[in-house]
Amino acid sequence: TTHRFCGRCGTPTERADAERCMRCPKCTLSVYPRIAPAVIVLVRRGDEALLARNARFPFPFFSTLAGFSDVGEALEDTVHREIHEEVGVRVRDVRYFGSQPWPFPNSLMIGFTAEWESGDIVVDEEEIAEAAWFRAEALPMVPPPMSIARKLIDAWVAEVTRGK
Repeated sequence: TTHRFCGRCGTPTERADAERCMRCPKCTLSVYPRIAPAVIVLVRRGDEALLARNARFPFPFFSTLAGFSDVGEALEDTVHREIHEEVGVRVRDVRYFGSQPWPFPNSLMIGFTAEWESGDIVVDEEEIAEAAWFRAEALPMVPPPMSIARKLIDAWVAEVTRGK
């Protein structure tokens, strides 16, 4: 719906047969779906995980922290920036976890884990309603199993409860 007309010559575009793109029949410009990279991060501090409740989200669950990458910004830098902007803490040992395409709004969620390095929680109040450290045995309501946020949380719970 966002590329019904060619951005180069204005001709109505058509779906390409062999690729997932829209193509201009006049000038042959191919337009592919835009993907916005976003990081999603589980921050650990010993046996605790930092979870937050988004101020704009209609459901009252706590989740991992997330944010979009700026143009030209390395994903690891996005992790450091977003965590500090949203909750005021510094992290270290950023590690890739996995990814999940997310259709709203055309996102690719790239999951990471990180270790708390310093700082106390200070929420930005614009994006985050509240944030806290949680232990695996005392989790608040968390996202559904289909989400990468839940996969991050479940992997952490499995790790910290192993052998208990």
